[in-house]
Amino acid sequence: MLVVPALLLLALLVVQFALAWHARHIAQYAAQRSLAAARTHDGTAADGLTQARHSLAALGSRVLTAPSVTAERTETRTTVRVDGTVIRVLPVPGLVLHASGTASGPTERITTPTGVRR
Repeated sequence: MLVVPALLLLALLVVQFALAWHARHIAQYAAQRSLAAARTHDGTAADGLTQARHSLAALGSRVLTAPSVTAERTETRTTVRVDGTVIRVLPVPGLVLHASGTASGPTERITTPTGVRR
């Protein structure tokens, strides 16, 4: 009589942490897509935010709840961070899992060659 509820609780905990793992991958994917849009020569941080929101809406609107996206673009580096809360399977007080993904890379820019050609 005590074994069945314990096994059910254990199974739901496994599902909860699997969802957290999946949400982390969704956040990382959205951050990478956002970085690809924001780091282009004609791109902006706003382009990255738009792309991240599209990616999250397509993939993670139910798994990754209350997502927030930050994008920072400088002349040399672009960084995007996606954070969110994982959907709760168990109503355990204090069990709130968060997932995040970060992508960073050089900002594309046009440069001229230096040096003397021979």
